[in-house]
Amino acid sequence: MMAAPGDDNVKEKRSDGRSRTSYKETIRTKTELVLHSRKHANELFDVLQYLQSDKEKELIFAINACQTLFCALLERGDLYVGQLPKEAEILEGNRNVEEKYQMFIRHRYNDCVELLQDCMGHEAYQVKERALCVLMKLATAEGQHPVQDQGDFPLNVIQAVVCGLLSEKEDMSLLISRFQEFLEMDDVRYYVMGLIRTNINRVMDQNRQAVLPIYQNNVFTLLTTINMPSQASEITNFLLKQKTQEDWKAARLKDHKRAFDQMWLIFLKYKLPTSMYKKLLVILHDSILPNMNNPTLMIDFLTAAYDVGGAVSLLALNGLFVLIHEHNLNYPEFYKKLYNLLDPSVFHVKFRARFFHLANIFLSSSHLPAYLVAAFIKRLSRLALTAPPTALLIVLPLICNLIRRHPSCRVLIHRPSAADVPYNDPYVMEERDPAQCGALESSLWELQTLQSHYHPDVAMAAKAINQPLSELEEDISELLELSTFELMERDLKSQSQSVPVEFDPIRGLLQSSREVVGVHFSLE
Repeated sequence: MMAAPGDDNVKEKRSDGRSRTSYKETIRTKTELVLHSRKHANELFDVLQYLQSDKEKELIFAINACQTLFCALLERGDLYVGQLPKEAEILEGNRNVEEKYQMFIRHRYNDCVELLQDCMGHEAYQVKERALCVLMKLATAEGQHPVQDQGDFPLNVIQAVVCGLLSEKEDMSLLISRFQEFLEMDDVRYYVMGLIRTNINRVMDQNRQAVLPIYQNNVFTLLTTINMPSQASEITNFLLKQKTQEDWKAARLKDHKRAFDQMWLIFLKYKLPTSMYKKLLVILHDSILPNMNNPTLMIDFLTAAYDVGGAVSLLALNGLFVLIHEHNLNYPEFYKKLYNLLDPSVFHVKFRARFFHLANIFLSSSHLPAYLVAAFIKRLSRLALTAPPTALLIVLPLICNLIRRHPSCRVLIHRPSAADVPYNDPYVMEERDPAQCGALESSLWELQTLQSHYHPDVAMAAKAINQPLSELEEDISELLELSTFELMERDLKSQSQSVPVEFDPIRGLLQSSREVVGVHFSLE
């Protein structure tokens, strides 16, 4: 009977005519020999050799064999427990045969962990995933049968996993997403956060704190995969159960948050790629700050980001908003910086809606000085002259709301010399200090200009200042996400009204009483 072409379990013919055993049978036989008798312990070298194979199938089969082999050896207590001497020192001293055997097995176990970590960098995802899963199986087995003196948790195996995930050479985001399942376990999450911190320090110091885009992207992906518990009662899911959890840091929310703080602060200590600053600031206010034990530790990072300018400053507003309103952050020149963020580009950035939402909140206080509010009103009005219609439908109601909140700014509408101001406006657009720009002595001639805007909705919104403003503010939340497409769709769906024209509408051929042909001829 002939074997199928794809059958890997058959014996193959060598060139000299003798049969050659398949790799599966070889690995399986050697594994059984090691587990059956200690005199075959050296067969471990051959099994581990397959973990360096170039063939994907051999590699996966060898990885599974190592799981079977070392989980059984751990369960049997064949690994040396305690401080492991170097391999060259095993034969020295008065050690019995049992200790020498256990030390030998423990060294092979460490070799296996290192090789599995290397397999996590294999080009084939199936190999990466299998190596990751087997390492976590070994971590579980070692946790149940500890071999370390410092505690029951298998830090050496988890460290190998973290090092494998935080590669400096390739993007590991897919494998990190697979690891997220294990991060749901509270003890794994706690120890991983500490190991990430150690790994960042080591790698960045080795590279003299240079920007490492691939490595730092892997770190960022792993950090953002961590979901923190919000209450102590949620910490119930453990990889390894402890006899007493009262003094176990992995079971305490406060220690989880402290580890979370230290992990993020170490990551932000080093220079990051520019694109990563934006990704980080987008999630900072709702995914990082609420989970920190001491969010005020982020003040230096956020204030530095706020001073960068451009889109980075816009995104830093969210985090600063949380610190100012919830943690009493005092930022002396905050409004001056916010004022200078208002430039023509703010109407076209991706985060426009978020910026105007936050600007509206920051300017909602009735305790702001009149000159400051007037400066914002005037700057928005000047920028409105060149803004697109979608932005104008946000800006114009916002200006009216600011005037409603601060009646002292109504003078900008009712200034007697407003008709002459456009030609001699005291407002200085280039002035970066809102206290020195002269806004309170100016007027809103820009809004009067916009009353002739080509878009009827914009013209109508600008005409709101012609009538006494009601005390009820306009809700701009629905306008923040308005796009050009939605605006055009709304215009197309609106019912057109009849407009007076200078000619008679055509109702048929040769039926107009004003045409000579229609007077003398008919279609009968």
